[in-house]
Amino acid sequence: MANEAFYKLAFKTLAGHDYPFEQLRGKVVLIVNVASRCGFTPQYKELEELHKTYAEHGLVVLGFPSNQFGRQEPGDAEQIQQFCQKNYGVSFTIMEKSDVNGEHENPVFALLKQERPGILGLKRIKWNFEKFLVGRSGAVVGRWASTTSPKSLVPEIQRELDASG
Repeated sequence: MANEAFYKLAFKTLAGHDYPFEQLRGKVVLIVNVASRCGFTPQYKELEELHKTYAEHGLVVLGFPSNQFGRQEPGDAEQIQQFCQKNYGVSFTIMEKSDVNGEHENPVFALLKQERPGILGLKRIKWNFEKFLVGRSGAVVGRWASTTSPKSLVPEIQRELDASG
């Protein structure tokens, strides 16, 4: 059964274009809150590798820049885009900069955290580069801490790609 709440979401890309999540129906989606000046920033390289390897099989990688953790994403949209392309060759979709916690958290992270709380049931994002995997039905099937390398998620990604929606 599809998680219709996920497909009703919409957000804007870093370039300001509307991005309705309806277009993700039937896809496997890896959602990560990202930042340009973080110790985990080199994970962009692995995220891009996952995108290049699995996009044709149905994986969509979405990065959500946030400046909520140590002010590690201070740039504007153009600066973020240039950084991602210049340093990591990012070709997956980067969304508009937003909050992932608190009063002004974006609705995507509100839903992800509701569906997949962290350790001890805590919903709060702890730091940059937390990862959520959404299966083909729109259900959140996994959540990982910043310290988890993107490429270590390949078995879970592959399992979801192999599953029918």
